Amino acid sequence: MALGKLQKVLISDSLDPCCREILQAGGLRVQEKPGLSKDELLREIRDCDGLIVRSATKVTADVLEAAERLQVVGRAGTGVDNVDVEAATRKGVLVMNTPTGNSLSAAELTCGMILCLARQIPQAAASMKEGKWDRKKYMGTELNGKTLGVLGLGRIGREVATRMQAFGMKTIGYDPIITPEASAAFGVEQLPLEQIWPRCDFITVHTPLLPSTMGLLNDSTFAKCRRGVQVVNCARGGIVDEGALLRALQSGQCGGAALDVFTQ
Repeated sequence: MALGKLQKVLISDSLDPCCREILQAGGLRVQEKPGLSKDELLREIRDCDGLIVRSATKVTADVLEAAERLQVVGRAGTGVDNVDVEAATRKGVLVMNTPTGNSLSAAELTCGMILCLARQIPQAAASMKEGKWDRKKYMGTELNGKTLGVLGLGRIGREVATRMQAFGMKTIGYDPIITPEASAAFGVEQLPLEQIWPRCDFITVHTPLLPSTMGLLNDSTFAKCRRGVQVVNCARGGIVDEGALLRALQSGQCGGAALDVFTQ
């Protein structure tokens, strides 16, 4: 589609100030209003040519319908699952994202989560702050020789895999798009999900939130896992069924979890 001249852009989620500065340097009028309610968003979007969001703003069909001049929606992050792409397409609104923008940051955070789970760093730090010295209680476990299951082998998943291989972890994974030959090139053996569950000491998910990935880890899949498996989700809330996770933690089937995203 051919875009007309953009004049006014709304930034409805918190972004680095450089985003506003770059847009203003390009001659655009920029409004920064993070934390809008849906009704407020419907009012603010009416005379905007562009909308920039992260994850909090849900660009639904009614938001797009209210946007009389909207030409483009930009998401500062990987994926566009908080944008109704079909509704945008029907209205001729271009939807863009920044798939490499935070790949390394997300991968490094995931690796940090795995390390915290293995060595119980947050719990040990909290114990120290309480004036305790529970050395034996928080010995944790070595990562060397453990098996990490990586579900989703795109940019972030492969960065996590290569970094955790440096700790001596065996990396296996699953991705319906990446070929086994491609993943083998960065050290990940692809297996069917049914073979992954019982083999993993740690599981990390790096998929978009789709009907096929909603509740990917649930009561049934947790039951197939090795007892004490530890789970990381820095991808999307909802990929791990939070109720099933709680039940698995309470029973000991899951030995620990580190989440950076939640269903709500």
